[in-house]
Amino acid sequence: MSDEVFHLTPVDVRRYDFGSALRGYDKARVDQFRDQVAEELERLTRANQELEAKAKGFHEQLRAFRERDKALNDALITAQQLRAETREQAEREAQLILREARAEGDKLMEESRQEVRRLQLQLESLERARKSYIAQWRAFTERQLNELKAAEEAPAPVVPAALDAPADKGKSPSWLDEGATEEERA
Repeated sequence: MSDEVFHLTPVDVRRYDFGSALRGYDKARVDQFRDQVAEELERLTRANQELEAKAKGFHEQLRAFRERDKALNDALITAQQLRAETREQAEREAQLILREARAEGDKLMEESRQEVRRLQLQLESLERARKSYIAQWRAFTERQLNELKAAEEAPAPVVPAALDAPADKGKSPSWLDEGATEEERA
């Protein structure tokens, strides 16, 4: 007999009637054995039900664990993808910042070079102006020296006798008054 066709329950054992025969088995012992078999079937049925309930619980736990495992794997994959995307984004931002910094640095360097060139041109212009001023001052000074030498080498002028009149005493000749101010002439 297979389990699929014949299922024996404790109630079936208790109700089964063996029938009577002349020289049959001892009815009390058969009843006692039947009660023992029925109790054992009840115990085994309860144990089987408990085991089936535990197995069902374990299957549910296993299903839940598999779902959690799948969820954890999905979360891990998502985290890895997010990490990779974040790293790529950070690298792109870093490259952008570097490019901007280099561009700004190049701009500042070019501005500095232009400022240096401007200052060099200004310095050269100031140096030329200084040399020009020195040359003009030297030319002016040399003219003044030449005029002084010419004045020293020139013969003294002869003063006419009419000018020696008493009213003119203390007055200098007019040629000396050319460089004097109005107050000095008076």
